[in-house]
Amino acid sequence: MNTALYDFFTNDHRRIEAIFEEATRSGSRVDLEKYHEFRVGLLTHIKMEEKILFAAAQKANGGEPLPLQAKLRLDHGALTSLMVCFPSPEVLKAVTHILEKHDLLEEEHGGMYEACENLTRHETQQLLENLKAVTRVPVHPFNEATYVIDVAKRSMARAGFNFDEITGGET
Repeated sequence: MNTALYDFFTNDHRRIEAIFEEATRSGSRVDLEKYHEFRVGLLTHIKMEEKILFAAAQKANGGEPLPLQAKLRLDHGALTSLMVCFPSPEVLKAVTHILEKHDLLEEEHGGMYEACENLTRHETQQLLENLKAVTRVPVHPFNEATYVIDVAKRSMARAGFNFDEITGGET
């Protein structure tokens, strides 16, 4: 089986995870420059999935969304809303939890990447070219307004995640 798209996206997962790990390595203090790089990388990765990979797979599937597509889109919304928040220990814990669950749905045998790869196998080279041409997502400074974490919590709830349970009830 052709795994070029699977490899592209899973390698990008590992790259983003490494940046996140580097940004949060000290535990008590986040390296905000590295965390900015993580935010840009994660949001650009989401853009590539939503705008190119998932769209191509849905088109190849007769216009029907793939079964996992709705759940992954909700996860993307939750992650995107968390990228607006300052990276408090609780936000970092929520991001880590969602990424672990989310990446598994994409990478596991029979997961989203395999399904997309199977549906788009005749256009792999063009998709890879399109993916490599994607521009980086610009990010704004963190929004530290008190309501922002509530927005993120609601976004997480829509995706099936409970912020308070994941973080031990702290905000």
